[in-house]
Amino acid sequence: MSSPRSSSLLAWPATSSSPARRPAASPAARRRARLRRKLKENLSAYGLLCAALVVFAMFSWYPIVRGVLLSFQQVDFVNPPTWVGLDNFARLFADPLFGVAWRNTLLFTGLALVFGFAVPFLTAVLLNEMRHARAFFRLAVYLPVMLPPVVTALMWKWFYDPGSGLFNSALGALGLSGPQWLDSSGTAMLSLVFVSTWANMGSTTLIYLAALGTIPGELYEAAELDGAGMWKRLRHVTFPQTRFVLLMLLLLQIVATMQVFTEPYVMTGGGPDDSTVTVLLLLYRYAFVYNDFGSASAMSLLLFLALGVFSALYVRLTRKADQA
Repeated sequence: MSSPRSSSLLAWPATSSSPARRPAASPAARRRARLRRKLKENLSAYGLLCAALVVFAMFSWYPIVRGVLLSFQQVDFVNPPTWVGLDNFARLFADPLFGVAWRNTLLFTGLALVFGFAVPFLTAVLLNEMRHARAFFRLAVYLPVMLPPVVTALMWKWFYDPGSGLFNSALGALGLSGPQWLDSSGTAMLSLVFVSTWANMGSTTLIYLAALGTIPGELYEAAELDGAGMWKRLRHVTFPQTRFVLLMLLLLQIVATMQVFTEPYVMTGGGPDDSTVTVLLLLYRYAFVYNDFGSASAMSLLLFLALGVFSALYVRLTRKADQA
């Protein structure tokens, strides 16, 4: 005979201690849920990215496309533009100054590479070897970059003045006669190169200094133990370790010097005898002196294509050299 307690336990309805299981979601539903969750998390990031792309398209891509279209049109921004096809390019090739401008630009680029590429690197090497007053000399080298380009050009124009200029006055105090810096076709371009090198070497020098700072000191110590002098250390340690920076800055400097405008515009105006007329200076004349924006756009397109082809060839050659 069972006790009342046991009978009451038997009479109580049996219940499950575990909750009822929900049906498992399908893999497609789980993927959609994860996608919705990620979209909600990254919605603000996508919004900022879209805003940046819209601004970049308005101020970078649209001017490029608009410039390409203008190069095939006759435009003066007064009358409606008319489609002229390749007439703008034919007008450029028929202009005697077109070839002169390209020749002067290539000459400026070559001289700028001789001085503007070597001088900052040697300056960085010297600053890296210094043990005292290093911060002061770094500031002194970078100081010209802080000056506006027009101010730099006007200051150097006074330095080059054949009458009361700083350089000829200093040479006169030594009993020497100074040259006609900006008034002679033989020295005008070289004078502009000196100005460009002095004004822009600060940033390049700091980049070289940063690259030199990443070279392990053990390599220099091993080279010194092997009896290597300064030139051998540069050749076998410094140059190989900074090769990537050197090649990249070489490309950037060529692209920048091919677009020289401020120095010839402010200091010489393209003279004497058109010896300092550059591509951008001639482009400026077409646009704002001759009021021929179609030919100016055509010239900018030619410069863009020339720099693009050169950059592509340069990148390809350097890539092959790295793989070899």
